[in-house]
Amino acid sequence: MTPTRVLVLNSGSSSLKYQLLDMRDGSRLAVGLVERIGEQTSRLRHTPLATGESREQSGPIADHDTALKAVAEELDRDGLGLDSPELAAIGHRVVHGGMFFTEPTVVDDSVIAEIERLIPVAPLHNPANLTGIRTAMALRPDLPQVAVFDTAFHTSMPESAARYAIDPRIADRHRIRRYGFHGTSHAYVSRETARLLGKEPQDVNVIVLHLGNGASASAVERGRCVDTSMGLTPLEGLVMGTRSGDLDPAVIFHLARVGDMSMDEIDTLLNKRSGLFGLCGDNDMREIRRRVDEGDEAAALAFDIYIHRIKKYIGAYYAVLGTVDAVAFTAGVGENAAAVRSAAIAGLTGLGLAVDEELNAVRGGEARLISPGDARVAVAVVPTDEELEIADQTYALVGPAAGKDG
Repeated sequence: MTPTRVLVLNSGSSSLKYQLLDMRDGSRLAVGLVERIGEQTSRLRHTPLATGESREQSGPIADHDTALKAVAEELDRDGLGLDSPELAAIGHRVVHGGMFFTEPTVVDDSVIAEIERLIPVAPLHNPANLTGIRTAMALRPDLPQVAVFDTAFHTSMPESAARYAIDPRIADRHRIRRYGFHGTSHAYVSRETARLLGKEPQDVNVIVLHLGNGASASAVERGRCVDTSMGLTPLEGLVMGTRSGDLDPAVIFHLARVGDMSMDEIDTLLNKRSGLFGLCGDNDMREIRRRVDEGDEAAALAFDIYIHRIKKYIGAYYAVLGTVDAVAFTAGVGENAAAVRSAAIAGLTGLGLAVDEELNAVRGGEARLISPGDARVAVAVVPTDEELEIADQTYALVGPAAGKDG
């Protein structure tokens, strides 16, 4: 029997998301989420896709080791256990791979050591990712564990886009450069956009707008990322749910000197109390739009600032690419908020961009065009599928076809 299943794990600081996929057709066999790990109110929600009926369990789950063992038990109840001979590998989302990891990588001691060395530039994410890897390795030491990096897709950026204008000796010493994030989403969406247009990825230029609570933009030239909005960390770029995105770096000095704020306080302000939440007290776009419709001025200003930043990046990346075949909206807000898509494209007819409001209003889970048929540049809604992308990359590396062309 040739194993064809891949378990995808996305380990957060207090959560564990997972999906089990069959790589013969990319179908999902089970999905789930463990929340509030380390608390008394932990919860595991597991859904086997054969029945579609979710099971939940509540109560303290002390750590990721306990969480993954609980997940294994739930999978086993469905005949999908981690000891199944049909399981080919476990794929792990790792947020920061620096410049060292440019593609999916089978985990060994040296890989773990390098991920650890990158913790200073991803202090919230890489430790949790490592915990998930170590726990999975302990449960199935015989099984390939593959790390798929959020930053990998962006390592194709030219130095002119990746470098900041600071002393290169200092930058290199402290690994300061633009890394970018959401790479698995940008890779998947840019490729699916090309497919939607009936073309190959190497034949199109796409601006991808990944708009969720975290948000990022990328300029993808013929299948390769040439610029992206997030930088050394996920703080730079678009206005996000709780992150400020771009701002004058001197704001930090000003807050420290005049506002008498500590570095930790400023970090918390910019990452957790800014963005939409900082502007109007809400980071849920549905609630913000409800408030806008009711005449709430704070919500309206927050929405306008959010849209203004998106427009700036569309224009900037249009200039970077020279020619653009499509602008693709994805992630929670990008896929579901018609008002955001309409506002972001409004007034850009000079760039060949327009939205058909009837098409834009249609809700659905399929990739689709929302631009008029005669538009010079396509505008698309492309649901992202980071788990499938991680599974695909994992299976391509360790599955039965791996290495046959080498």
